[in-house]
Amino acid sequence: MMHRLAFCFSITLLAVPFGAASNAMAQTTRAADIAQAFADHCFSPRLTAQSAQAQLGTAGARVDFYDLRPFTSAPQSPVTGAAATAGTDRRCEVSFDGAEPQVVQQGIITGLAQEQLTDLVDVPAGFPTTTGATYRAAVMLNPNRIAVVQSGVRDGAQGVETFARVERLIPLNEANQ
Repeated sequence: MMHRLAFCFSITLLAVPFGAASNAMAQTTRAADIAQAFADHCFSPRLTAQSAQAQLGTAGARVDFYDLRPFTSAPQSPVTGAAATAGTDRRCEVSFDGAEPQVVQQGIITGLAQEQLTDLVDVPAGFPTTTGATYRAAVMLNPNRIAVVQSGVRDGAQGVETFARVERLIPLNEANQ
């Protein structure tokens, strides 16, 4: 009888860490799925608010998107989440519960590579750093456009959340006027 009790106790002790490890693995997998969705869609100039929600929201991310100057004939996507960052006309951001900053940073790097956006430049002077950002870079989209990418961890409505965002600045020739 004692051996059975000891065996059951051992199984119970093993189950607790395994369950915790399983939850952590599931969170990392979800984070990787969201980071890949960010990479696959947020850098596309054809993304709209509706398609952003469809492509990114289904991956389990909270989405903050606006595009005041669409690349195509699609209608404008107005600012509906956080206030627009001064000097930008487009934002695509994903966020989710938990702390996985390295995973979303890799999503940003993957997205830039997929779109062949390799011409890194300095982040424009005065461009605000998003609270909690641990990664920040700027890239030339074309000779007249810069995008700033940021990712990190911040306090969210449900506790700690991870975010990745890309914001397109207004054209350089307009910014200098």
